[in-house]
This record gives sequence, C-alpha cells and structure tokens, in this order.
Amino acid sequence: MHKLDENALSRMLSSYRDPIATKKDVTNALRIYHGLQHRVEEYVFNDGSTKMLLNLHGTIPVKYKGNTYNIPICIWLMDTHPKNAPICYVKPTSDMRIKMSAYVDLNGKIYLPYLHDWNPKNADLLDLIQIMSVTFGEVPPVYSKGPETYQPPYVPPTPATSTSYMPPYPTQQFTPYPVPGAGYNSYGQPAPGAAGPGYGMPYGMPAYPPAPGTIAGQTPGVNQGTGTITEEHIRVSLISAVEDKLKRRVQEKVNQCQAEVQTLKRTQQELNEGQTKIKEILSRLERDEKELTKSITVLKDKEQELERALESLENVESIDVDEAVTTTAPLYKQLLNAYAEEAAIEDATYFMGEALRSGVIDLEVFLKQVRQLSRKQFMLRALMQKCRQKAGFSA
Repeated sequence: MHKLDENALSRMLSSYRDPIATKKDVTNALRIYHGLQHRVEEYVFNDGSTKMLLNLHGTIPVKYKGNTYNIPICIWLMDTHPKNAPICYVKPTSDMRIKMSAYVDLNGKIYLPYLHDWNPKNADLLDLIQIMSVTFGEVPPVYSKGPETYQPPYVPPTPATSTSYMPPYPTQQFTPYPVPGAGYNSYGQPAPGAAGPGYGMPYGMPAYPPAPGTIAGQTPGVNQGTGTITEEHIRVSLISAVEDKLKRRVQEKVNQCQAEVQTLKRTQQELNEGQTKIKEILSRLERDEKELTKSITVLKDKEQELERALESLENVESIDVDEAVTTTAPLYKQLLNAYAEEAAIEDATYFMGEALRSGVIDLEVFLKQVRQLSRKQFMLRALMQKCRQKAGFSA
C-alpha cells in the first residue's frame, strides 16, 4: 500500500491557488482508493502551452457483471482546483483498447455530467471517482485486444447503452507508464495509450470483460477455425446498432419534449404574473374613473351656480358704487373708512416717489409730505387694529 506523504503533497501544491482545499480533497481520495498515486508532471494543453500540474494516476475498482476489474485512469488537477473541474483520462495499456461511448472519446478523455456541472461548493474527487466506478461498471471504457490480428468491421461508436463486444483480457502485468512529455498526441493531450505504474491486476483478478456469447481467448466476430464472420454475428451487430440508434432517438425526443414542457411552464408563469398585473391596473383605473365621475359632477354643479349668478347680475340695474358698500354697524363703517384712507395714502406715497424721480418736486418737499403721510398712515393702521379687536376679528 502506498503511504501518503502529506508534507511532500503540500510542497507539490505550493503553486496552487487553494492548496489547503486541494490537499484535503486529494488526501480523502487517496485514503479510500489505494490503487491511486499522486505526482507532479507537465501537462500540455490543446494550444501547446504547458503547466506543471498534480495528477492522480493508477487504477480504480469497477464491478462489471459480478466481477471486479481494475480500470487505469489519470486525473489532472488544475492549479485553480477546486474552483475548476479536473481533466480525466482513461489510460489503456498496449494490450487494451479504448471503447468509445458517451463518456469516453477516442483519446481516452472522460466526459461525465458531474464534470460538466462541476460545483466547487459540493464537488470533490472522492465523489468523482465513485461516479466513474459506477459509470464504468455500466459502460466499460476499455476492452482487451484479442489474440488474432484480424480487425472486425467498423461499427459507429454508441452511447452509454452500447452492447458492443469486449474480448477477454488475459491476466498479466501491465507495461509501465511512459515518461511525461514524450507521450502526447497532436492535440496537446497525453497519449491515450499511456498507462501509469501500478496498473497491473492483482493475482487472481478476473480478466477484462469478454463479449457476450464468446469463449475466453476467442476473437468475437470470427468463426473459430475458419476466420470468417458468420451471418449470426452480422445480424447481432446490426440489431445492436439499430437498438442503440433507436434509444438515442427516443432519448433525444424525450429531452426535446422536456425542454418544451419547461418552456411552456415558464411561459405560463409569466402569463399568470402578467394577468395579476393587468387586474391591478384595471382596479386602479376603475377607482380613478369613479373619482373623475365625482369631480365632473361637482364641476357641473358649480357651473350651474355660476350661470345662475350671471343671470341674476344681468337682471340687476346699475348701482352707485358708493352706495353699494354699506355696513351694518358704525364700528364696521369706521374700519372700512380707515382702510380706504390708508390705501389712498399708500397710493399717494407711490406717486410722490414718481414725482421726485421725474423732477416735478424737489427732495425737501418730498420728505416733508412723506413724513406727514407716514404719520397719518401709522395712526390709521393703529385705528384699524383697535377696530378689529373690538369687532372680534382675527388679527
């Protein structure tokens, strides 16, 4: 069992942005999966750039049809881990071939919904490896090469429900992992045929999954002893291809219908919200309409009152202005006369100023008259104040 050196791991993660979280994530995974080891190597990206990254390489146990197999993988951790998802590959040996599916491409790169929807808040390596183990148990990512050199006819890659043949893989020690930097393909990614140390099967481990209906050591698709493909093999292959194609079409149709249902639900929610807003607007308009109706009624009544007042004024004969204003008590008459005289003094003061400005009178005459008028105005205002107090008017 490989002993985990946490101090060495801390040194390897010195260039990472979050070394504490990354170390915790790696430690949890290595303590459960003893077939994995860690090291720092140079990773070549698609654009040709390189970076020293930590990777976990080795094997993970996968249960397939009652047997447990060791599947070789390599997990590269970005220097922004756990913010960004790791890059994962299946690393077959020279005696193995990659089985393309919805989860593994021709270069061995692994595609999983867990990686696509990677959430740094709750995603970790331990869950990722467990999901790999379960997924590869349903769709094995590799199959062993048969002993014959015969190449079967090409069958298009199928999704996770594929039933393609997988010849038996003999139990043996795998070849060591090549030196990093020398095994990269033209896309800037590690070569799919490379495998790391420790990928060998333990003693007594069953071979890699064989194809259904085949005998260990026999190449599927080849008639034993004749080296020809029988009609039965072709028929099974065609049935499998048609079945997979139909399943893909059905799944696509289901996904399309689900997307349309979600769109219709969102549209229904928006329409309900719009209906509520329209009802509120209509209620507000009804209230405004009622208020306007009341205001129009009041205005019509006032208009009628004004029309009646105008008619009554037209029927009244001309009156003397001096006689039109009469008071009901001597006190009110005294107040009214004082107010009229005070207003006359205000006008006289204004015109005195205009006469001074025009040069009609000189300054000495202006000042003398203004003093007399101001004194009289003061007395009138005092008289009006006493009259208002006596009459009980507000000040």
